[in-house]
Amino acid sequence: MENHGEVWVFAEQESDKLHDIGLELLSKGRELADNLGVKLASVIIGHDVHKHTDVLFAHGADKVYICDSPTLEYYDTAKYTKALGDLIKKYKPEIVLYGASVRGRDLAPRIASSLKVGLTADCTDLQIGDFRNAGGKDYKDILYQIRPAFGGNIIATIVTPTRRPQMATVREGVMPIPMVQKWKKGHVIIESTDLAKLKNVTCILKQAKTERKVNLKSAQIIVSGGYGVGSRENFKLIYDFAGVLGAEVGASRAAVDAGFIVKDHQVGQTGTTVRPKLYIACGISGSVQHRAGMEQSAKIVAINKDPDAPIFSIAHYGIIGDLNEVIPMMIEDIKKRRVD
Repeated sequence: MENHGEVWVFAEQESDKLHDIGLELLSKGRELADNLGVKLASVIIGHDVHKHTDVLFAHGADKVYICDSPTLEYYDTAKYTKALGDLIKKYKPEIVLYGASVRGRDLAPRIASSLKVGLTADCTDLQIGDFRNAGGKDYKDILYQIRPAFGGNIIATIVTPTRRPQMATVREGVMPIPMVQKWKKGHVIIESTDLAKLKNVTCILKQAKTERKVNLKSAQIIVSGGYGVGSRENFKLIYDFAGVLGAEVGASRAAVDAGFIVKDHQVGQTGTTVRPKLYIACGISGSVQHRAGMEQSAKIVAINKDPDAPIFSIAHYGIIGDLNEVIPMMIEDIKKRRVD
């Protein structure tokens, strides 16, 4: 096997809390590192972030690289690019993974530009394999960066064989959070970066945060409505259905674009990727983009009056009918069973 560098995962943190995406990526990072025969490392940047090392080790990291400074307390594009870029130049990892979050989408391309390496955005899968270019040259153990393309109509596999590190951002919710191993420990490497000469034209004056009112990623049951619900007012039916099931309310992009519901509820390629125990799709046609965000649900129930709707191709149970008639009947039956 060739001599490879480590696999790195950028761990996002804010307000003393680790974001789930950094933990999710450790599951795929572990697989990639094992295939390459190298260590898996998590990289965390900020102030007073040492407290997070045990959590990162418990989720699979063999090493944690820390860049800690009061000037890094709040995310700043230029400062974080300099800090992470310096770490990459020094330790030369084989692969660096970021979440396709607001922060990851801001940071990763700037790192790629500063290091003059490739970057594949919004990946839904990552694998290790071999590659032969058009000139017949073979490359071993290359990162396959897999993502939907052309509006989700095809799945593209992208490689960057000649530059290191190989980098990708990965959609939130695509990878499961790895099983916690509380006993696991690892090696902490503390680094610093010189920001004194950094020319930074931005200054953070104030931070304002709005918390999401819905947590689709952790929901065990989701009832989603699509454009077929018909109107914002009629979405009350979806809320009522979710209410009797103790479920979260989701939606397709078409429903969000039509103004039936806010974007926080959107499931799909441009929304949240979910994997609940039960997903009920009401009035959702089932475009490729929507299916990409929910097809890993344990059980899928589809309600649609169009028997040829694509959603039925992945549904475990299908109900062909008008949701305005079907859902009230289901709500009534659920309530009756609970009384009985």
